[in-house]
Amino acid sequence: MSFRKAIFWLHLCAGCIAGAIVLIMSVTGVLLTYERQMIDWFDRGQRAPLRASAPRMPLEALLAAQAAPPASVTLRSGTEEPVLLTYGRDGAVYVDPYTGAALGQGHTGVRRFFQSMTSWHRWLGQEGPGRQTARAITGACNLAFLFLVVSGLILWWPRRWTPATLKAVTMFNSRATGKARDFNWHNVIGFWSLVPLALVVASGVVMSYPWANALVYQLTGSEMPAVGGGPGGGGPRGGGPGGVGPRGEGRGPRAGERRQAAPSYEGLDLLVENAKRYDPSWRIITFRLAGPRRAPMAFTIDRAERGRPDLRTTLTMARETGEVVKVEKFADQSAGRRLRTWIRWVHTGEAGGVMGQTLAGLVSLGGVFLVYTGIALSLRRLAAFRRRNAAARQTVSQVS
Repeated sequence: MSFRKAIFWLHLCAGCIAGAIVLIMSVTGVLLTYERQMIDWFDRGQRAPLRASAPRMPLEALLAAQAAPPASVTLRSGTEEPVLLTYGRDGAVYVDPYTGAALGQGHTGVRRFFQSMTSWHRWLGQEGPGRQTARAITGACNLAFLFLVVSGLILWWPRRWTPATLKAVTMFNSRATGKARDFNWHNVIGFWSLVPLALVVASGVVMSYPWANALVYQLTGSEMPAVGGGPGGGGPRGGGPGGVGPRGEGRGPRAGERRQAAPSYEGLDLLVENAKRYDPSWRIITFRLAGPRRAPMAFTIDRAERGRPDLRTTLTMARETGEVVKVEKFADQSAGRRLRTWIRWVHTGEAGGVMGQTLAGLVSLGGVFLVYTGIALSLRRLAAFRRRNAAARQTVSQVS
């Protein structure tokens, strides 16, 4: 068996085995393309411009007035922007920074939809213990998808480089039907989506396997960070400090829950003002309220929306004095950690802004058609094989 034929059969088998899971990940990837923008658009009623009729309410007083302490707080630089309080998996609440009044929990239906799509994208919709098995399946199929992309290039490579053969595998043929159409679509879509699709899939492999994650640090000669101290940005399609909150149902504290003792927010306004003064060009400041009262607090300062880790600084300050304890800029991180952080945003395309998101969505859509045409070609090959066997058996019976 020739090398090319061996690659073909491996390509076909991998596609047939992983095809259904790759299809699910591709479809959900398309639906998650503009997640942040869609949530912002549906929440526009609660993020409508606020009139600054009075000085902003001290953040300490605003938080103390809430029914339950939030897990994290997100501030935006716009004077008409609300404060976003998140409650872990329990959702998010927009608050008027001038009056402290709750503006709403956002569009819960949209958040539930994207939460469901994320669950299917990462865990095939499984909950609880089943997620570990589902994650192993999606990781293996994502690795198979990477092999399909690489082996597809080998199979696409024309045996003879002529204008006619090159056109057949790089340009759509509107006249082709049946097998010829499926073959044409499979080759053309695979060719034009090769590089961005390889980046999306390879970044997914890095986020799926510890060995792939470790390889990023090894290739850059960097030391692996301690457990829990890895690069920020979360897992695939995770939320972040972009102001959209977690993928929960967008609700506040559950009815009937026992109200916990209110934590102390003393000194918080000083810390926030120090963070604003540290980087006057800030657009988003996010900080978590968990941890001991006297422990230093870390503030994430973004000079852009999600997807630009190079414009993010983490400022840690002493809770009692406001003194800066630690400053961690993107440039200060090791090469491995910088690359690993970018990989998370390459996976969603957000590293390239809206254009990057669009490109990631288009190649995910291309993945849908690659699965469809690949399965169609496999079924046509199987049908032809069965017809040949039936004809051969009939010939043998007639001779005998």
